[in-house]
Amino acid sequence: MKILGIESSCDETGVALVHAEATGTPTLLAHALHSQVEMHEAYGGVVPELASRDHIRRVLPLARQVLQVAGATLADVDQIAYTRGPGLAGALLVGAGVACALAAALGRPVVGVHHLEGHLLSPFLSSDPPEFPFIALLVSGGHTQLMRVDDVGHYLLLGETIDDAAGEAFDKSAKLLGLGYPGGPALARLAEFGDASTFTLPRPLLHSGNLDFSFAGLKTSVRTQFMKLGSNVCEQDRAHLAASTQEAIVDVLVRKSVQALRETGLRRIVVAGGVGANARLRERLNSECAKRQFRVHYPELALCTDNGAMIALAAAMRWQRGAPAQADHAFNVLPRWPLATA
Repeated sequence: MKILGIESSCDETGVALVHAEATGTPTLLAHALHSQVEMHEAYGGVVPELASRDHIRRVLPLARQVLQVAGATLADVDQIAYTRGPGLAGALLVGAGVACALAAALGRPVVGVHHLEGHLLSPFLSSDPPEFPFIALLVSGGHTQLMRVDDVGHYLLLGETIDDAAGEAFDKSAKLLGLGYPGGPALARLAEFGDASTFTLPRPLLHSGNLDFSFAGLKTSVRTQFMKLGSNVCEQDRAHLAASTQEAIVDVLVRKSVQALRETGLRRIVVAGGVGANARLRERLNSECAKRQFRVHYPELALCTDNGAMIALAAAMRWQRGAPAQADHAFNVLPRWPLATA
Protein backbone atom coordinates (compact mmCIF):
# COMPACT_ATOMS: atom_id res chain seq x y z
CA MET A 1 0.00 0.00 0.00
CA LYS A 2 1.46 3.34 -1.10
CA ILE A 3 -0.15 6.43 0.42
CA LEU A 4 0.39 9.98 -0.79
CA GLY A 5 -0.04 12.51 2.02
CA ILE A 6 -0.79 16.23 1.63
CA GLU A 7 -0.46 18.76 4.46
CA SER A 8 -1.73 22.35 4.03
CA SER A 9 -3.19 23.36 7.40
CA CYS A 10 -1.26 26.60 7.89
CA ASP A 11 1.93 28.01 6.39
CA GLU A 12 3.78 24.89 5.20
CA THR A 13 2.93 22.84 2.15
CA GLY A 14 4.03 19.24 2.65
CA VAL A 15 3.74 16.19 0.42
CA ALA A 16 5.05 12.69 1.13
CA LEU A 17 4.82 9.10 -0.05
CA VAL A 18 4.70 6.27 2.51
CA HIS A 19 4.72 2.52 1.95
CA ALA A 20 2.89 0.27 4.39
CA GLU A 21 2.47 -3.48 4.75
CA ALA A 22 -0.40 -5.03 6.68
CA THR A 23 1.80 -5.06 9.79
CA GLY A 24 4.95 -3.29 10.87
CA THR A 25 5.99 0.35 10.84
CA PRO A 26 5.28 2.15 7.54
CA THR A 27 8.30 3.37 5.56
CA LEU A 28 8.79 6.92 4.33
CA LEU A 29 9.77 6.76 0.66
CA ALA A 30 10.12 10.50 0.02
CA HIS A 31 8.85 13.83 1.28
CA ALA A 32 9.11 17.49 0.31
CA LEU A 33 8.20 20.68 2.14
CA HIS A 34 7.80 24.35 1.29
CA SER A 35 7.75 26.89 4.12
CA GLN A 36 6.05 30.26 3.71
CA VAL A 37 8.12 31.94 6.44
CA GLU A 38 9.73 34.49 4.12
CA MET A 39 6.38 35.50 2.65
CA HIS A 40 4.71 36.07 6.05
CA GLU A 41 7.74 37.63 7.71
CA ALA A 42 6.88 41.09 6.40
CA TYR A 43 3.52 40.91 8.20
CA GLY A 44 4.80 39.51 11.50
CA GLY A 45 2.50 36.49 11.27
CA VAL A 46 0.52 34.23 8.95
CA VAL A 47 -1.86 35.96 6.53
CA PRO A 48 -4.52 33.28 5.80
CA GLU A 49 -5.40 34.40 2.27
CA LEU A 50 -1.75 34.54 1.22
CA ALA A 51 -1.16 31.14 2.79
CA SER A 52 -4.03 29.58 0.81
CA ARG A 53 -2.87 31.06 -2.49
CA ASP A 54 0.68 29.84 -1.94
CA HIS A 55 -0.51 26.30 -1.20
CA ILE A 56 -2.23 26.31 -4.60
CA ARG A 57 1.07 27.15 -6.29
CA ARG A 58 3.16 24.63 -4.39
CA VAL A 59 1.23 21.43 -3.85
CA LEU A 60 1.35 19.87 -7.33
CA PRO A 61 5.04 20.65 -8.01
CA LEU A 62 5.88 19.16 -4.61
CA ALA A 63 3.83 16.04 -5.44
CA ARG A 64 5.75 15.61 -8.70
CA GLN A 65 9.02 16.04 -6.81
CA VAL A 66 8.10 13.42 -4.22
CA LEU A 67 7.04 10.86 -6.82
CA GLN A 68 10.22 11.43 -8.81
CA VAL A 69 12.46 10.98 -5.75
CA ALA A 70 10.54 7.83 -4.76
CA GLY A 71 10.80 6.45 -8.28
CA ALA A 72 7.03 6.19 -8.49
CA THR A 73 4.17 7.54 -10.58
CA LEU A 74 0.63 8.54 -9.72
CA ALA A 75 -0.51 5.14 -10.97
CA ASP A 76 1.48 3.54 -8.14
CA VAL A 77 -0.46 5.45 -5.46
CA ASP A 78 -3.07 3.31 -3.72
CA GLN A 79 -4.59 5.93 -1.43
CA ILE A 80 -4.40 9.70 -0.94
CA ALA A 81 -4.51 11.35 2.48
CA TYR A 82 -4.94 15.01 3.34
CA THR A 83 -5.16 17.18 6.46
CA ARG A 84 -8.85 17.66 7.18
CA GLY A 85 -8.29 19.84 10.26
CA PRO A 86 -7.72 21.64 12.49
CA GLY A 87 -6.16 24.64 10.77
CA LEU A 88 -6.93 27.62 8.56
CA ALA A 89 -10.12 26.91 6.60
CA GLY A 90 -8.88 28.24 3.26
CA ALA A 91 -5.53 26.48 3.54
CA LEU A 92 -7.19 23.19 4.48
CA LEU A 93 -9.53 23.44 1.49
CA VAL A 94 -6.59 23.61 -0.91
CA GLY A 95 -5.11 20.32 0.30
CA ALA A 96 -8.50 18.66 0.54
CA GLY A 97 -9.52 19.78 -2.94
CA VAL A 98 -6.29 18.63 -4.58
CA ALA A 99 -6.31 15.28 -2.75
CA CYS A 100 -9.92 14.49 -3.63
CA ALA A 101 -9.50 15.59 -7.25
CA LEU A 102 -6.44 13.36 -7.67
CA ALA A 103 -8.21 10.46 -5.98
CA ALA A 104 -11.25 10.87 -8.22
CA ALA A 105 -9.11 11.03 -11.35
CA LEU A 106 -7.18 7.92 -10.33
CA GLY A 107 -10.17 6.02 -8.96
CA ARG A 108 -8.46 5.71 -5.60
CA PRO A 109 -9.86 6.08 -2.06
CA VAL A 110 -9.12 9.21 -0.05
CA VAL A 111 -8.92 9.85 3.70
CA GLY A 112 -8.99 13.01 5.80
CA VAL A 113 -6.45 13.01 8.64
CA HIS A 114 -6.40 14.94 11.91
CA HIS A 115 -3.41 17.30 11.92
CA LEU A 116 -2.55 16.60 15.57
CA GLU A 117 -2.81 12.86 15.08
CA GLY A 118 -0.16 13.24 12.42
CA HIS A 119 2.13 15.03 14.87
CA LEU A 120 1.38 12.52 17.61
CA LEU A 121 2.33 9.54 15.42
CA SER A 122 5.30 11.18 13.65
CA PRO A 123 7.90 9.65 16.06
CA PHE A 124 7.07 6.27 14.52
CA LEU A 125 9.15 7.42 11.54
CA SER A 126 12.17 8.09 13.77
CA SER A 127 15.15 5.84 14.45
CA ASP A 128 13.71 5.23 17.95
CA PRO A 129 9.97 4.64 17.45
CA PRO A 130 7.74 4.32 20.55
CA GLU A 131 5.46 1.48 21.57
CA PHE A 132 1.85 1.78 22.73
CA PRO A 133 0.65 2.86 25.25
CA PHE A 134 2.32 6.20 25.96
CA ILE A 135 1.75 9.77 27.05
CA ALA A 136 1.88 12.37 24.26
CA LEU A 137 2.89 15.97 24.82
CA LEU A 138 1.52 17.84 21.80
CA VAL A 139 3.09 21.28 21.45
CA SER A 140 2.12 22.49 18.00
CA GLY A 141 1.17 26.09 17.18
CA GLY A 142 -1.96 26.99 19.13
CA HIS A 143 -2.16 23.54 20.75
CA THR A 144 -0.63 22.35 24.01
CA GLN A 145 -2.12 19.07 25.19
CA LEU A 146 -1.26 15.99 27.21
CA MET A 147 -2.89 12.83 25.88
CA ARG A 148 -2.94 9.21 26.93
CA VAL A 149 -2.46 7.14 23.75
CA ASP A 150 -3.36 3.45 23.88
CA ASP A 151 -3.34 2.87 20.12
CA VAL A 152 -4.08 4.65 16.87
CA GLY A 153 -7.43 6.36 17.31
CA HIS A 154 -7.59 5.68 21.05
CA TYR A 155 -6.80 9.02 22.69
CA LEU A 156 -7.74 10.34 26.12
CA LEU A 157 -7.25 14.04 26.80
CA LEU A 158 -5.54 14.54 30.17
CA GLY A 159 -4.92 18.27 30.05
CA GLU A 160 -4.75 21.20 27.65
CA THR A 161 -4.14 24.93 27.54
CA ILE A 162 -6.96 27.14 28.76
CA ASP A 163 -5.60 30.22 26.93
CA ASP A 164 -2.29 30.73 25.13
CA ALA A 165 -0.42 27.60 24.07
CA ALA A 166 3.32 27.12 24.56
CA GLY A 167 4.03 27.95 20.91
CA GLU A 168 1.99 31.14 21.21
CA ALA A 169 3.88 32.06 24.39
CA PHE A 170 7.16 31.70 22.53
CA ASP A 171 5.97 33.71 19.52
CA LYS A 172 4.21 36.49 21.46
CA SER A 173 7.10 36.90 23.90
CA ALA A 174 9.52 37.08 20.99
CA LYS A 175 7.41 39.82 19.42
CA LEU A 176 7.46 41.77 22.71
CA LEU A 177 11.26 41.51 22.69
CA GLY A 178 11.42 42.85 19.15
CA LEU A 179 12.59 39.60 17.61
CA GLY A 180 11.80 38.43 14.10
CA TYR A 181 9.18 36.04 12.74
CA PRO A 182 8.82 33.16 13.42
CA GLY A 183 9.33 34.19 17.02
CA GLY A 184 9.84 30.87 18.79
CA PRO A 185 13.09 29.85 17.08
CA ALA A 186 14.36 33.45 17.30
CA LEU A 187 13.73 33.56 21.06
CA ALA A 188 15.41 30.17 21.53
CA ARG A 189 18.51 31.35 19.63
CA LEU A 190 18.79 34.51 21.72
CA ALA A 191 18.25 32.53 24.93
CA GLU A 192 21.50 30.66 24.29
CA PHE A 193 23.37 33.85 25.25
CA GLY A 194 21.33 34.62 28.39
CA ASP A 195 21.09 33.54 32.01
CA ALA A 196 17.69 32.02 32.77
CA SER A 197 17.94 32.92 36.47
CA THR A 198 18.12 36.68 35.81
CA PHE A 199 14.37 37.31 35.80
CA THR A 200 11.78 35.64 38.01
CA LEU A 201 8.80 34.79 35.83
CA PRO A 202 5.61 32.90 36.79
CA ARG A 203 4.91 29.25 36.07
CA PRO A 204 1.10 29.40 35.60
CA LEU A 205 -0.96 26.42 36.86
CA LEU A 206 2.19 24.57 37.90
CA HIS A 207 0.62 23.68 41.26
CA SER A 208 -2.98 23.52 40.07
CA GLY A 209 -3.31 19.82 40.83
CA ASN A 210 -4.42 19.09 37.27
CA LEU A 211 -2.68 18.73 33.90
CA ASP A 212 -3.98 21.91 32.26
CA PHE A 213 -1.74 24.69 30.99
CA SER A 214 -1.92 28.49 30.89
CA PHE A 215 0.67 30.79 29.35
CA ALA A 216 -1.22 34.08 28.92
CA GLY A 217 -0.05 35.38 32.32
CA LEU A 218 3.55 34.58 31.46
CA LYS A 219 3.32 36.74 28.35
CA THR A 220 2.03 39.64 30.48
CA SER A 221 4.95 39.23 32.90
CA VAL A 222 7.43 39.28 30.02
CA ARG A 223 5.89 42.53 28.81
CA THR A 224 6.15 44.03 32.31
CA GLN A 225 9.80 43.05 32.71
CA PHE A 226 10.70 44.33 29.27
CA MET A 227 9.04 47.69 29.94
CA LYS A 228 11.04 48.00 33.17
CA LEU A 229 14.24 47.69 31.16
CA GLY A 230 13.35 50.87 29.26
CA SER A 231 13.78 51.91 25.66
CA ASN A 232 17.58 51.58 25.71
CA VAL A 233 17.63 47.93 26.72
CA CYS A 234 20.98 46.30 25.97
CA GLU A 235 21.27 43.08 23.98
CA GLN A 236 22.53 41.16 27.00
CA ASP A 237 19.45 42.01 29.08
CA ARG A 238 17.29 41.02 26.14
CA ALA A 239 19.09 37.67 26.04
CA HIS A 240 18.62 37.19 29.79
CA LEU A 241 14.88 37.84 29.44
CA ALA A 242 14.65 35.46 26.48
CA ALA A 243 16.40 32.74 28.48
CA SER A 244 14.17 33.33 31.51
CA THR A 245 11.06 33.18 29.32
CA GLN A 246 12.12 29.95 27.65
CA GLU A 247 12.95 28.38 30.99
CA ALA A 248 9.52 29.25 32.41
CA ILE A 249 7.74 27.64 29.45
CA VAL A 250 9.98 24.57 29.46
CA ASP A 251 9.68 24.17 33.23
CA VAL A 252 5.90 23.96 33.05
CA LEU A 253 5.92 21.55 30.08
CA VAL A 254 8.45 19.22 31.69
CA ARG A 255 6.92 19.13 35.16
CA LYS A 256 3.38 18.59 33.85
CA SER A 257 4.66 15.81 31.57
CA VAL A 258 6.34 14.04 34.47
CA GLN A 259 3.14 14.48 36.50
CA ALA A 260 1.13 12.84 33.69
CA LEU A 261 3.49 9.86 33.63
CA ARG A 262 3.26 9.45 37.38
CA GLU A 263 -0.54 9.70 37.49
CA THR A 264 -1.13 7.21 34.66
CA GLY A 265 1.62 4.80 35.64
CA LEU A 266 2.94 4.81 32.07
CA ARG A 267 6.69 4.97 31.50
CA ARG A 268 6.92 6.29 27.94
CA ILE A 269 6.29 9.78 26.54
CA VAL A 270 6.19 11.11 22.98
CA VAL A 271 6.85 14.80 22.31
CA ALA A 272 5.53 16.12 19.01
CA GLY A 273 4.90 19.42 17.27
CA GLY A 274 7.05 22.42 16.43
CA VAL A 275 8.01 23.25 20.02
CA GLY A 276 9.26 19.66 20.30
CA ALA A 277 12.32 20.79 18.35
CA ASN A 278 13.33 23.18 21.14
CA ALA A 279 16.76 22.11 22.40
CA ARG A 280 16.20 23.25 25.99
CA LEU A 281 12.91 21.32 26.20
CA ARG A 282 14.64 18.16 24.98
CA GLU A 283 17.53 18.65 27.38
CA ARG A 284 15.31 19.15 30.43
CA LEU A 285 12.84 16.40 29.54
CA ASN A 286 15.62 13.90 28.81
CA SER A 287 17.25 14.69 32.14
CA GLU A 288 14.09 14.51 34.25
CA CYS A 289 12.86 11.32 32.59
CA ALA A 290 16.26 9.62 32.88
CA LYS A 291 16.18 10.18 36.65
CA ARG A 292 12.88 8.29 36.82
CA GLN A 293 13.66 5.68 34.15
CA PHE A 294 11.03 7.02 31.75
CA ARG A 295 11.56 6.75 27.99
CA VAL A 296 11.23 9.84 25.75
CA HIS A 297 10.61 9.73 21.99
CA TYR A 298 10.79 12.58 19.51
CA PRO A 299 10.19 12.95 15.77
CA GLU A 300 13.23 13.55 13.63
CA LEU A 301 13.97 17.29 13.67
CA ALA A 302 12.91 17.63 10.02
CA LEU A 303 9.50 16.19 10.92
CA CYS A 304 8.78 18.40 13.95
CA THR A 305 7.25 21.11 11.80
CA ASP A 306 4.08 20.51 9.75
CA ASN A 307 4.81 17.99 6.98
CA GLY A 308 3.18 15.56 4.58
CA ALA A 309 5.01 12.54 6.00
CA MET A 310 3.04 12.60 9.24
CA ILE A 311 -0.25 12.78 7.33
CA ALA A 312 0.61 9.82 5.10
CA LEU A 313 1.87 7.90 8.15
CA ALA A 314 -1.33 8.48 10.13
CA ALA A 315 -3.42 7.29 7.18
CA ALA A 316 -1.19 4.22 6.79
CA MET A 317 -1.46 3.28 10.47
CA ARG A 318 -5.24 3.72 10.33
CA TRP A 319 -5.36 1.48 7.23
CA GLN A 320 -3.37 -1.20 9.06
CA ARG A 321 -6.08 -1.22 11.74
CA GLY A 322 -8.89 -1.60 9.24
CA ALA A 323 -10.18 1.98 9.27
CA PRO A 324 -12.25 2.63 6.13
CA ALA A 325 -11.22 5.21 3.56
CA GLN A 326 -13.72 7.43 1.78
CA ALA A 327 -15.19 5.78 -1.31
CA ASP A 328 -16.64 8.95 -2.82
CA HIS A 329 -14.62 12.11 -3.32
CA ALA A 330 -16.79 14.76 -1.70
CA PHE A 331 -14.96 16.60 1.05
CA ASN A 332 -15.24 19.08 3.84
CA VAL A 333 -12.73 20.48 6.32
CA LEU A 334 -12.83 20.98 10.09
CA PRO A 335 -10.90 24.09 11.17
CA ARG A 336 -11.80 23.18 14.77
CA TRP A 337 -11.62 19.46 15.45
CA PRO A 338 -10.91 17.91 18.89
CA LEU A 339 -8.42 15.08 18.58
CA ALA A 340 -10.39 12.89 20.98
CA THR A 341 -13.20 12.75 18.37
CA ALA A 342 -10.97 11.88 15.41
